[in-house]
Amino acid sequence: MKYIYIIILLSISCRGFCSLTDDTLRLTLPQVVEMAKGNSIAAKQAGTTRETKYWQWRTYKSNYQPQLSLSGNLPGYSKTSTPVIQPNGSIIFQSIDYDNSALTLNFSQTITATGATIYGMTQMQRFDNFNGNMVQYNGVPYAIGLSQPLGQYNSLKWDNKIQPLLYNESKQAYIQAQEQISITVTGYFFDLLLAQVNLKTAEANFINTEKMLKIANLKFDLGKVSKNEILQLQLEHLNAKKAEGTAKRDVEIATLNLRSYIGVEGDEKIVLIVPETISQMTVNADKVLAEAYENRSDAIAFVRRIAEAQRDVAVARGQTGLTATLTANIGTSNSAASIPGVYRSPQTQQLLELQFSIPVLDWGRSKAKIKTAEANQQLTVDSVERDKQTFKQQIVTQVSLFNEMKEQLGYTVQADSIASEKYKIARERYVLGDLSITDLSIAFTENDQAKRDYVQSLRDFWSAYYELRYLSLFDFERNEKITYK
Repeated sequence: MKYIYIIILLSISCRGFCSLTDDTLRLTLPQVVEMAKGNSIAAKQAGTTRETKYWQWRTYKSNYQPQLSLSGNLPGYSKTSTPVIQPNGSIIFQSIDYDNSALTLNFSQTITATGATIYGMTQMQRFDNFNGNMVQYNGVPYAIGLSQPLGQYNSLKWDNKIQPLLYNESKQAYIQAQEQISITVTGYFFDLLLAQVNLKTAEANFINTEKMLKIANLKFDLGKVSKNEILQLQLEHLNAKKAEGTAKRDVEIATLNLRSYIGVEGDEKIVLIVPETISQMTVNADKVLAEAYENRSDAIAFVRRIAEAQRDVAVARGQTGLTATLTANIGTSNSAASIPGVYRSPQTQQLLELQFSIPVLDWGRSKAKIKTAEANQQLTVDSVERDKQTFKQQIVTQVSLFNEMKEQLGYTVQADSIASEKYKIARERYVLGDLSITDLSIAFTENDQAKRDYVQSLRDFWSAYYELRYLSLFDFERNEKITYK
């Protein structure tokens, strides 16, 4: 009879573990991560943001390049009546019918160091008086000039300091967004993996309890077990069936969530492969901190925020006190009845102008603006120092957590192996009548919990791993910086 029990026990089917069909999509964690980075809504949003920042950068760069424009009004026709005041004070409405057209070609170039603008132009204007059948041309063959702000805020200089920081910050922020996707999809991956493990365990437990119940019934017929043991096994059989139904529902929900996030459509069954290759890499806080300060957008933002605070002080100082603009230009102009005549012996035109503004009495407004900007600058410096400390502490904590999760994973692997062996022995002992139903139930529960703990430990490890990549933007397995095209 013992041999019969053993044969029945060993004939337990592995149904649910091996029933994969051709329409099954088997995925590893790295594959899921790459699919999310390529197809998810979050990835597309990150790409759009990066493109927006790129064109903002191109706009900034264009401000320092020569500008050439053509403007004009063609035609400039008008036919109306206009009031004309007579010597005696009366008004006569004079009919006018004319066309006044003009074209102007402008060139300009900014000078970053001083904030000045050098410009040049050429212009041609034609006036047609249809009432008097007269045509007149007026033109500016050439004119060049300089506009130099004095004592004012130089936006070109400060933009040249801040905009490159903003652009580099946006590039690193894109990499961070990609790594954040890795963290998020890892959660969805292990949600489904745990649900699938629970389903497989529930299916196996249902089969096992069904077989054990058959064995117990044989024993009961032989008077070797009590009715209480039969009832206990019946209860565990029902619980296993309930757990199987719950696990199926959890798998459907987790599959939908994962499929939706990684952007995979279709009806293929998704089966996840338990991560087996555990990185043997070792990390230390100093290395991670060095990479984080070199790669993270937050580190670039620390420098940028200080620069913006300094810029705000420069703006406050440039908008108070003496402000002036020096304008100078030289060129030629002429009027003639034909276009060639405009260019014959043109007259010289010159302009030198200094516009200035000096606050005589502002009741301390200028000083208050400057002091406010300086106080805000100091506040920014203090805030940046506080954020640096938080930045450093977060990384040190994560490094410690990663190393701890790697150690804990080794323990859970051993615990899962021990619990599985213990449950196997318990089943065999129960068949041989050498173990109580209570001890079998305990081994049953411990085996299930060990499997769940193993998956949870895997989840903690890989989540800590991708969090470490996110915080440093460095691939410690390949020992290289993380980049994306």
